[in-house]
Amino acid sequence: MAFLEMRQITKRFPGVLALDRVDFSAERGEVHAVVGQNGAGKSTLMKILGGAYSDYEGEILLDGMPVSIRSPKDALTAGIAVIYQELNLVPDMTVAENIFLGREPTKWGLVDFRRMREEAAKALAALDKTIDPEAKVRELPVGKQQLVEIAKALSQNARILIMDEPTSALTEAETQKLYDIIRRLKEGGTTVLYVSHRLREVFTICDRITVLRDGRKVGTVRVAETEPKTVVAMMVGREMEEEVAEQVSVSATPAVLEVRDLTLVDAANPQKRLLNAVTLTVRRGEIVGIFGLLGAGRSELLLTLFGAPPGIVVSGEVRLDGQPVRFRSPMDAIKAGVGLVTEDRKTTGLILTMTAGHNISLAALPFFSRFQWVRRRQEEQAIWSAYERLNIQPPMPFMPVVNLSGGNQQKVLLSRWLLVKPKLLLLDEPTRGVDVGARAELYRFIRRLAHEEGVSVLFASSELPEVLALADRLLVMHQGHIVAEFPPTAPEEHILLYATGGHLAAASS
Repeated sequence: MAFLEMRQITKRFPGVLALDRVDFSAERGEVHAVVGQNGAGKSTLMKILGGAYSDYEGEILLDGMPVSIRSPKDALTAGIAVIYQELNLVPDMTVAENIFLGREPTKWGLVDFRRMREEAAKALAALDKTIDPEAKVRELPVGKQQLVEIAKALSQNARILIMDEPTSALTEAETQKLYDIIRRLKEGGTTVLYVSHRLREVFTICDRITVLRDGRKVGTVRVAETEPKTVVAMMVGREMEEEVAEQVSVSATPAVLEVRDLTLVDAANPQKRLLNAVTLTVRRGEIVGIFGLLGAGRSELLLTLFGAPPGIVVSGEVRLDGQPVRFRSPMDAIKAGVGLVTEDRKTTGLILTMTAGHNISLAALPFFSRFQWVRRRQEEQAIWSAYERLNIQPPMPFMPVVNLSGGNQQKVLLSRWLLVKPKLLLLDEPTRGVDVGARAELYRFIRRLAHEEGVSVLFASSELPEVLALADRLLVMHQGHIVAEFPPTAPEEHILLYATGGHLAAASS
C-alpha cells in the first residue's frame, strides 16, 4: 500500500469540472512529478492535498489511514507542507520570524526570540548555513528565500512537501542547489511532489511522473522507463510524430522590428538572466506569436520592447524601421509608434476608476490637445468610432470601465492603441479572461489589423491553441531563450517538447 493515496478526487468550479475522479499515489521518500498542460488540473489536485480547497469529493489516505484535509491547518497536522510558486513570506520580517510565523515559541506568555533564532538556525543548517536567521527576508535573493520556505516546511516536520513550479524564479546555479536539497530530503524519507512544466527538470530529479489532461489522470510512468516525447504525447493526447517541422517562409515585406541578442539581467541578482540573447524579426503586416510556459520570459520580452521593466540591465540591439532605438520609458515607445496590451488589464492596463471612453483616449490625448486643453468634441468622435469598430458593448462610453465584461474591457485596451495608429502592437495574453464569443471577435480584429492595415503584431500566449489559431509564424521560448521557430501548421507535440525543455532532456539522455 502506498504511503499517500488520493482516491476518486473530484472538484467542481461553477460551470467547470476541474478534476474528474482522479486517483493519485506516492511512496515514502519518492520525488513524484505531476505534469500536464495549462488547465489540466495538477495545481487543483495539489491544492486539495494542501488544504486550500475544502469542497471536493473523494478520500485521502496516509499510511493506509483516512485523513480529513479541509484546511491548510489540517494539511500541516497531517505533515503536508506546500511551497507555492509565489513565495508565502513576509518581506519585512526576519528569516526566523517567517519560519515560525503563527507558531512562535513562547516563554512566560511572551515570544521567546532567542529560542526561535536557535530553532531557525537548526532548520537552516541542513540547507544553507550562510542564511542569517536575523536577516530580513527582503534582503535575501530569491533562491535563498526559497530555502527559507523549505526550512519553514521542515520545521513543521513535514512528511510530504509539495513544490509548485519551484525553479521558475531561480538561476541555474540555484536550481542545481535545490536539486541537491531535494535529494537529501528524499534520503531522509520525505516525499516530494513536484509540479512543473519543465520536463528537463522532471527527468533530472523525479522518480515517477503522473500526467493529467483535462482534469483526468492519463497515467503514471517511471522516469527510468520512459522518455520526454512519450510524456508529451500523454499530455497532448496523441502519439509523437517523428517528422521534422519545416521552416516558415518569410514574407518579402520590410522588417518593422528587429531584435538582436537582447539580454536582460536582474540588477539585484546579476547571475539571473531573464532573457538570454533573444533574436527575432517582425515584418510589416505579420503576426508573430510567442509560445512559452510560466517563467519562459514572454512578458519580460514585451515589457522590455515597450521600455517598461524597472531594475533590469538591458543589452543587445533593437531596431524599428531599420533605425536603432532604446526606449527609456513607455512614453518613448508610444511616440515611436509602439503600443502594448499588458497581461493583467485590471492592474497594469485599465484605470478602473475612469470611464471606458477616457481609458480609450488616454494614450492619444496629445492628438486631441491644443495649448494643454483637450478638444472634447474631437476626443468623443474618436471614442465613438472605436466603439463602433470593435463593437464594444454596451455602447455607453462614459460608463465606468470596471462595469464592462472581460471581453469588452479587452476591446477597450485594443481601442486605446488604434487611436495612436501604431506601427507595432505588442499583446501579452491577448484573450486572458475573455469568453469564447469575444475571443473570436478579437482574433478577427487582430488579423484585420495586421493583414489589411499593415500593423505588425508580436503577441505572447501560454495557450498553444491560441498561438496556432492566430500567428503567421510561431516562436517558442524556454527559460529566457528562443529555442525554436515553427509555422502554425507544426504538430503541437513538437512545439510543446521545446517549450517544456524536453528537447534538452532528450539530448542530455
